[in-house]
Amino acid sequence: MNSVFLRLRLSTGVCASALLLCFLVTTGQLHAADELVSFSNPEHKVMYQELLREYRCLKCQNQNLADSDASLAGDLRREIRRLIEAGGNQADIEEYLVSRYGEFVLYRPRFNSKTMILWIGPFVLLVVGLFSLFVMVRGKSSATRHKNESSANDVATAVVLSPDLPDAEKLSRARDLLR
Repeated sequence: MNSVFLRLRLSTGVCASALLLCFLVTTGQLHAADELVSFSNPEHKVMYQELLREYRCLKCQNQNLADSDASLAGDLRREIRRLIEAGGNQADIEEYLVSRYGEFVLYRPRFNSKTMILWIGPFVLLVVGLFSLFVMVRGKSSATRHKNESSANDVATAVVLSPDLPDAEKLSRARDLLR
């Protein structure tokens, strides 16, 4: 009985040690993925964080530089850090990145002849959609009105041309229809 208890206690200790070891290894890897960046000026750190959210990872395409784990994103982060430390402002850094990588690096592209369709296109589509909706609704109401008028004309014609009614009765019904 003591040997069974001893084995159970020993296997529990081994399992707990293995679990602790896995936890420590995993935690170390998670912290190793974070890039530690320090600046002498706190304003530079804030600017760095803002810029990382403003620029797109060229490899991931739908992630900003702050969220991307791609090696190219790491290179761009280091380049932005270097430019900030060299005294570059946001406009200088943006100009450098656009000249090197093109407008695609910007999440909000500039308004120019190449990107005009991106900025104006949604509004044009909205106006066309609203105009189409207006035409369709107006067309249906016009068709309904025309159908009602046509039905009223058919009834009036039937009443007026009915051979069974006297002329006075026809005239009275025609007046009622016109009201």
